[in-house]
Amino acid sequence: MDAATTVRSSLLKCLLLFVLAAALAPAATASRLVLPSPTRSHPSCLDNPPDLTAAADEAGELVADLGGLQAYVTGPRSSAHAIILASDYYGFQAPKLRKIADQVADEGYLVVVPDLLHGDPYNDEAKIPFEEWIKTHSPIEATEKTKALIAALKEQGMSAVGVGGYCWGAKVAVELSMSSEIEVVVILHPSLVTVDDIKEVKHPIEILGGEFDGASPPPLLHQFEQALDQNKKIDHFLKIFPGVGHGFASRYDANDPFAVETAEEARKDMVTWFNKYLKKHQELSLHES
Repeated sequence: MDAATTVRSSLLKCLLLFVLAAALAPAATASRLVLPSPTRSHPSCLDNPPDLTAAADEAGELVADLGGLQAYVTGPRSSAHAIILASDYYGFQAPKLRKIADQVADEGYLVVVPDLLHGDPYNDEAKIPFEEWIKTHSPIEATEKTKALIAALKEQGMSAVGVGGYCWGAKVAVELSMSSEIEVVVILHPSLVTVDDIKEVKHPIEILGGEFDGASPPPLLHQFEQALDQNKKIDHFLKIFPGVGHGFASRYDANDPFAVETAEEARKDMVTWFNKYLKKHQELSLHES
C-alpha cells in the first residue's frame, strides 16, 4: 500500500469518529465535544497502543490525591512552574508518556501526569466497545477535574501552569486554553479538537502534527492555523512532522531510529514553547516583586 492510499484509508476511518457528536454530547457542550462513532476497526487514534505492563525507569512518584486526582508527579517540588501532560485514550500509566514527563522535568518544571480517565484507560482487549467506553470518558468533564488540580498546584505555590495534550488530551488542553487558569498550551497529534474550539483559544498555543495523521490531518491543522491567524493577540505555531502518523510523539516505535528522533524533536519543540512563556512569566514575576 503506497503512502497516498494509507492516508486516504486513515482519513476514511477517522471520519467515522465524528458522526455521533450531536446525539452523544450534552446540550451544554454539544458544540465543542465530538465523540467517536461505533466501530470495532481501529481508527488512527487507537493505533500502536502502549504496553502498560512494560517496566520503566521512572524518576517521579505516584501521588494518590492531587486536587482530587491520582497523578504521576516528577521534577523539583520547589519549582514555581508546573506543566500538566494530558494523556491519550490509553491513560497516564503509559511508560513513554512518563518518560517524557521526566525529561520535561529535567528543565526545572514540576510535571504532573494526571489520571483523567479515572483508573479506566481504553484497553484493546476489553469486551466493552470503544463507542461505549468513550461515553463515560468525556474530555469536557476531564477539563473540570484538571481545573481542580491546577487550583491545588497553585495553593502549593505554583505561579504559572502550562498544559501539553496528546490526542484525547489535546481536547482537554484546548478547553483549558479558553480559561484563565493556565498560561500556555501545546497540543500533539490532537483528536476531537475543532476549528470552533481553536477560535476560542486565549493563550499561546503550539500545534505539532504528523504528515500522515488521519485523526488530525494537515489540512485540518492548517485550518486551525488560519483561525489563529485571525486573532492577532494569540501567539501560535504549527509544525507538521514529515513521514509520521498519529501518535508519533508518544506512541512511537522505540526500535525505529527515525520514529525515536521525531518524537525527541517533538518533545524539544514542546519544551521550547513552554520555556518561551513560562520563563517569561517567571521574569515578569521577579520584576514585579
